[in-house]
Amino acid sequence: MEVKNMTLAEIEAREAEMKAQIESAESEEQLEELKTSFMEERKLLSEQKAVLKDLEERKAMAEAINEGTVVPTIIEERKEEIKMKDIKEYRNSEEYINAFAEYLKTGKDEECRALLTTNVGEAGEVAVPDMVSSIIKTDWQQSELLGMVTRIAVAGNYKQQFELSAGDAVIHDEGSGAVSEETLTLGTVELIPQSIKKWKSVSDEVLDLRGEAFLNYIVKELSYRISVKAEDVLIDKIVALGTSATATAPNAKVVKAGAVLGTIATAMGELNAEAKNPVAVMNPATKAAFKAAVYSGQFNADPFEGMKVVLTNNLPAYKSASENDTYCIVGDFGYGALANFPKGETIQIKIDDKSNMKSDLVDILGREYVAIAPVACRAFVKITKPAAL
Repeated sequence: MEVKNMTLAEIEAREAEMKAQIESAESEEQLEELKTSFMEERKLLSEQKAVLKDLEERKAMAEAINEGTVVPTIIEERKEEIKMKDIKEYRNSEEYINAFAEYLKTGKDEECRALLTTNVGEAGEVAVPDMVSSIIKTDWQQSELLGMVTRIAVAGNYKQQFELSAGDAVIHDEGSGAVSEETLTLGTVELIPQSIKKWKSVSDEVLDLRGEAFLNYIVKELSYRISVKAEDVLIDKIVALGTSATATAPNAKVVKAGAVLGTIATAMGELNAEAKNPVAVMNPATKAAFKAAVYSGQFNADPFEGMKVVLTNNLPAYKSASENDTYCIVGDFGYGALANFPKGETIQIKIDDKSNMKSDLVDILGREYVAIAPVACRAFVKITKPAAL
């Protein structure tokens, strides 16, 4: 009998039969053979069992409703659970993805709302397909720096406290006087969200793409460019940190040295002990300068001290940097930086097919609302170029 035609009692009987055969196996080889041969069937039985139990629950609830024995709040909670499940499943259907793509192109959401209303009973805000959210989150994660940054989603401005200074613990001898209270001074970084925007012109042929193909092309391109800009914003804020913390900003240590052996090791020594997972951020040409120092001296040494090197074009190359320019950052981005997405990790997209229609071009604007900043003292060390000898 096919699993899909089995009753709950038949499924349980078959499960018990397989369990008995497994328990009576006479050798390890026979045991493994039985487990392997039953694997697919057990999966199908489990899935069908879940379906049948869900049907039983719904039937029991319907009977209880008719008899008046179910508390109304429980009914509403169950209805809400079913509704959310239906919305999630439907918004990822090909039909809805095509409608969502057309909504982005035209700005008209009637088709999306009508589909949701018809298929799941109610339409609120236009639901975003999971594939769109996945593209955005993947690009953020694939950015080597942003993937390390701690992320939150709090509406409005967010204030993050950091330790400016604190007294040391003391030894208390038995019978001696009370110890002094710790002196703890805190600073506060206020993360104020800003819109990071990316504008792009594409041909009419791109606008003719349908559904998932259109979303993949447009969302991925805009999401990638916005994540690169967010990375640059964070690097700029770290470079701007002073050597002394203030009530509104943490500090960063500075090491003035060339791209030579020992420079990264010296920078590591200036980090807060809480910065346990540091990386080195630099221009590709700077990495080459460090490697050249190793090769020229024929040393068998790693100039990066085993640390991961993250490349960026937002820091100057060592050779072209001016005196006191920051050409490398060493720090722990998970401990020392924070990003807040007040509206969630999503991108708003606007499409204008009128302004450049004579050139057969369509203007597409992507916008992400985010605040990102360094939030811990000595989480980062800036390596700056020394004066020429």
